Amino acid sequence: MDLNLILVCVVIAVALFFSYTNGFHDAANAIATSVSTRAWTPRAALLMAAAMNVIGAMMGTAVAKTVGQGIISISRYAESTQAEMQHKGLVIILAALLGACVWNLITWWFGLPSSSSHALIGGLVGAGIVSSTAVHWQGILDHVIIPMFASPIIGFVVGYFVMHCVLRLLRNAQYHRTMRRFRAAQRFSSAAMALGHGIQDAQKTMGIIIMALVAGGYGQTHQIYDPVTGDMTVPMWVKISGALAISLGTMAGGGRIMRTIGRKIIDLDPARGFTAEAVSSSILYLCSYVVHAPISTTQVVSTAIMGVGCTRRFSAVRWGVAGNIVVAWFLTLPAAAAVSAVLYWVAAWIVGV
Repeated sequence: MDLNLILVCVVIAVALFFSYTNGFHDAANAIATSVSTRAWTPRAALLMAAAMNVIGAMMGTAVAKTVGQGIISISRYAESTQAEMQHKGLVIILAALLGACVWNLITWWFGLPSSSSHALIGGLVGAGIVSSTAVHWQGILDHVIIPMFASPIIGFVVGYFVMHCVLRLLRNAQYHRTMRRFRAAQRFSSAAMALGHGIQDAQKTMGIIIMALVAGGYGQTHQIYDPVTGDMTVPMWVKISGALAISLGTMAGGGRIMRTIGRKIIDLDPARGFTAEAVSSSILYLCSYVVHAPISTTQVVSTAIMGVGCTRRFSAVRWGVAGNIVVAWFLTLPAAAAVSAVLYWVAAWIVGV
C-alpha cells in the first residue's frame, strides 16, 4: 500500500482519537457546575453534552479554517510532487497530534482542567519549528496568545459583575424558591455551554483532518477548496466523524476534572452555576462567530466560576486549586510543543524523512 495513503489514514485516526480525548477531558467544562448543583444527574448531563456537541460541531467552520490555515504553513508540502515532502508534511501533523494527546492524558490523570485547544496549537508550533516549517506567528498572536490571556480575564470580570447584578435584582426574593428556579434554568445554560464546546473544539479536529488531506495530496479529491472563491471548505464526512469522536469522548466522562471544576474551585449554588455557564457560553459564541479564535473552553468556564465565586467573598474561592490550574494553562503551550518536537524526530526517523 502507498505510504502516503497509510500516513493520511494514521493522521486522521490520531486526529479522531485526539477529538475523543478532548471529549472526556473537556466534558466537565459544560456539565460540572450543573452536576454539582444537582440540576442534572451525571449520566443525564453526559448524554446531553454529547448530543449538544454533535449539534455544535455542525454549526460553522470558522474555527476549523483558523486551525487548518492560520497556525503553520503546509502548502509547500502539499504542492510538492516529491513523495518525501508529502510524507514530511504528514509527519509534522502526526507529531503535533501525538504531543497534544500526551499532554491531554497527563493533565487528565492529575485532574487538571488544561486546554486541549492550546495543547493542539502548541503541538503544531513545536513540530513546525523543529521541521523548519513556516509558523504564522502573527496569526498565533492574534488568534491564540491574545485570546488566551483576554478570554479568562473577560470570563472572570464579566462573571463577577453579572453575578453582582443578579444578587442585587434578587436581594428580596425567597431563597429556596429562587434556587429551584435557577436549578431548572441551569439545564438550559449547561446545554448552551455544551453547544459552544462543540462549536469550538470539534472544529479544531476538522481543521487538522483538512490539513492532513491537503498535505497528503487529497485536497482536490475531497474538494477542500472552493473552485470559485478558493476558500477552504469542510466535507460533510469530516464534520460527522469529528462530531462523533468528541461526542463519544464526552459520554466516556471526565470525573477527575469534573470534581476539580465543580467542587474544588468553589462550592457553587444554582444561581452562581447558571451565571457562570451563561457568561462562558456567550464568550464561546462571540469568539467562534465574530473573532474566529480557537479559545479554551476550560479557561473561560474556570475563570467565570472564580468570578461568580468572589461575589460570595474573596476567600470563598480555593485559590490554591485555582493557582494549580493557571500553572497548567501556562505550561500547556510549551509542554505540548516540546513533546511534539521530540515525537517529530522519532516519527521522521521511522518514516525516513
